[in-house]
Parts: sequence; C-alpha cells; structure tokens
Amino acid sequence: MPDLPTQEDPRLSPVVANDRVCTGVTTVGGRIFVSFPGADGPGVQVAEALPDGRRVPWPDASWNAVRDDHFPEGAYVHVNGLRTGPDGQLWIVDSGAPGLGQPQVPGGARLIVVAPGSGEVTRILDLGEAVRETSYVDDVRFNGGTAYLTDAGAAGLIVLDLATGRARRVLDGHPSTVGRPLVADGQVLCGPDGAEVVLHVDQLEVSPDGRYLYYQPASGGLSRIETRWLDDPTVASDTVAEHIERWLETPTTGGTAIDAAGTIYLSDAERRRVRTISPQGEVATLVADPRLIWVDAMWIDAGGDLWLPAAQLHRTPGLSGGAQRVDYPVWIYRMHIGVGPAPNDHA
Repeated sequence: MPDLPTQEDPRLSPVVANDRVCTGVTTVGGRIFVSFPGADGPGVQVAEALPDGRRVPWPDASWNAVRDDHFPEGAYVHVNGLRTGPDGQLWIVDSGAPGLGQPQVPGGARLIVVAPGSGEVTRILDLGEAVRETSYVDDVRFNGGTAYLTDAGAAGLIVLDLATGRARRVLDGHPSTVGRPLVADGQVLCGPDGAEVVLHVDQLEVSPDGRYLYYQPASGGLSRIETRWLDDPTVASDTVAEHIERWLETPTTGGTAIDAAGTIYLSDAERRRVRTISPQGEVATLVADPRLIWVDAMWIDAGGDLWLPAAQLHRTPGLSGGAQRVDYPVWIYRMHIGVGPAPNDHA
C-alpha cells in the first residue's frame, strides 16, 4: 500500500459537487459543463452545472435519453469526454460503445459539436472508418486542422482531418498504445467478474508549438511522436512506428492537461497527487491531497486555473470487483497555476 497524503492542501478549492460520478469538466464564457460516464448508473451524460446546483441536460434531454437499444440518431451512445475546442464550440466524444468491452454501435463513434450559446448541434463527425468492433473512443485534442483521439478499447490512435471529416487509424496495436492492469490506492483493479481491468491508450496532449503528440495507456508509460509523422497519410505505418519515443515512465493515470508553457499535468491515481512534467521531462509533484481520488480529465481555463474532477472511478462497480464504493458527492476542485492553456488546443 503506497503512502497516501493525509493533509488537505488549501490551494485546492471545491467548486462543483455532483451526485453522480463525473469524469470531465470544461468551461466557456464563465459557464461550466460536465460529463457523466454512467459508471455508477444510467442518467444524463452531459450537463451544464448551474451555480444553484442544478444540472441542465446538454444540449437537451433527448440527446441524453437513456435508451436500451443505444440507437445513436439524436442521442448519445456513451459520452466519455468533452472539452471546449479552439473554435469556442463544445466538442463531445461519443465512444460509440455502451461501455468498455462492449461492441460498437454502428454510427455511434462520433465527435458531436455543439454551440454553447444556442445549444445547436453544428456538426457531427463520424469516426466509423477508424474504429474496430471492440473500440472505445476515449478523448480528443486539437492541433490546427487536425484532431487526435485515443482508442482505449482497441489500442490505437485516430487522426481526424477536421476539414474533410475523414478519420484514420495510426499505431494500431502498437506496444506504446497497449495497456497493463490498472492500480489505484495500492490495489490492482478488477471488474465484476474478478478479471483485471486493462485500458489501452487513454491520455493525450499536443505541445503548444504543435510539434509533439504525447500519449499513454491509462496504466502509464508516456510516449511521444512528432505530429508530422501522424498527419501525413502517405507515411507507412512501419515508418510512423520508428519515430515513437518512449519518453517517461508514469503511474496509472486518470487524466492529463497541458499548459501554454508546455508543462504536462498528470494525475497519479496510485498516490492521490498531480505531477508536473516539463518539456525537458523533469517531473515534480504539484499537489498531493487525500481528496484527489482518481482525478480524471483535467482542464485549464483562460484565467490560469486547473480544474480537477476527483472522479473516484476505481470505486465504481466496473473497477472494484462489482462493489459500489463511491463516497458522494463527487467533487470537482480548482487550483490556480498561473498559466493558461495551450492555445492550439483551446483558448
């Protein structure tokens, strides 16, 4: 059992309390949007978090309808992440599968773009060309006219041309994208059937200059590659693989973020802390706190605040041997870091 922090850090401010497991948060124009993966039961998947504590389904209730058939027309299959893009729109990642290990729903794997002002769905980018039956599309980052996505179900990356909407797979099954069993709070995580849980490539970040894509499985092991090798569809897969740099050993991680200076923020789910990684690969502890229980997808806002959803994901039945051990409410914390986000990803 690792030594876990015992003292609360006063720099962490609890700002949003949720009565369900929340794994994603993003802000735009002073508004807060959150995502719920359904790890502790079905319900609304994307909502605006209002100051009075209410959660308004986003963009509306029909998109958030709980459906046994998981038919994707006008409704989410399974939202795994969301973020405000460089265009100021809300980009929602639909994994396309009802859950990890479940087969893809035809037409389900998508990026859904919603105007935060009107709530209008302005664009839907189908990722069907780039997914496998066992795919679980996980997260997205932006770099100019390209978006990169991780596939935690069928290990690999997806490169999406935002102008044409064409998606293609790269590093399909490459060892740098393949995960190991997850560990949190000193315990190897198991599913309801007792089998060890493995998530493949999960976290990803693009350097502010757009040169590098950093990525890793949820079990850790951070790699990087120059984006030019990913962006050119004429480059052979073997050639792409030759340019991967195994960059840093990392622990089981819930989420990452990157700031305008190129510093990566990485949550250490094994020791309830957040680590910083400089562009030179230097590692330091930013904050350790007993409340940071499986910090998931972090967010850096324009004011230089880091948002940290303490998702407690490893306490949900799917990762805790079928037991429900979440201690509600599930908090999102905020900490001032004094640096804004990488501008190629969001403003």
